[in-house]
Amino acid sequence: MSSYSYSQINELGIHVGGSNYIGDVGREIYIYPNDFSFGLIYKWNINPRMAMRVSASYIRIKDNDANASNAIRNAHGYSFRNVVKEAAVGIEYNYYDYSLTKEGWGTTPYIILELAAFSYNVVKSETIPGKFTTGSNIGITVPFGIGYKTRLARNVGIGFETKFRYTFKDNLDYNNTAIPSLNFGNPDSNDWYVTTGINLVFGFGRKGCYSGDL
Repeated sequence: MSSYSYSQINELGIHVGGSNYIGDVGREIYIYPNDFSFGLIYKWNINPRMAMRVSASYIRIKDNDANASNAIRNAHGYSFRNVVKEAAVGIEYNYYDYSLTKEGWGTTPYIILELAAFSYNVVKSETIPGKFTTGSNIGITVPFGIGYKTRLARNVGIGFETKFRYTFKDNLDYNNTAIPSLNFGNPDSNDWYVTTGINLVFGFGRKGCYSGDL
C-alpha cells in the first residue's frame, strides 16, 4: 500500500450555458436550450473518482405553444417566462481517475446526483380577466446528469454537462387549477427543467492523498 498526492482537494468555478423547460407548454423535447443559465460551483475531491459538489444557479426558462408539434398545444397558444433560483448539493462520480495536476488523469466522463431546493414565480390570483397577482414558491428536486471534463492547464479544468430536474411541481408555466384561464395541461405530469453548458473550475488548497495498490 502506498499514499501519494494526487490533486488540489478544492475546486471553485462557474457554470454558463443554456436552459429549457419540459411541461404542458411548447416543445416536448428534453434537451433544447432556448434560454440562459449561470451559476457557481464548489467541489471537494474525496478521491480521484469522487467529489462532493455544491452549486448555486440562476436559470431562466420559457416556451411557446407556437413551437409545439402537438396540434392541441398550437391551438391553445400559450407562452410564458419564469426564473428558477436553485441551491444544490451532491456527488460527482468520475468514470476514470481524474486530477487537475497528475499526468495521465486529465480527462473523464462523469455522472452527477444531487438534492436541490429551488424557488420560482407563480400566479396567486386573477384580480380581473387577464390581470394576475404573482408570488414565489419553493420546491425540492433531485438533479441528475452526465458530463465530460478535461484539464486545460495545471489546476484549471473545463467540463461539458447536462443536468435534468424533475420538480414534483406542475406550475413552473403558471398553471393554476384554481384559475380557469390558467387551468391547462395534464395534472398527472409534473414539470422538468434542464441545463446544458460549460463549467470552468480552478483548483486550490492543499493536495489530497489517496491510498491504493501501486
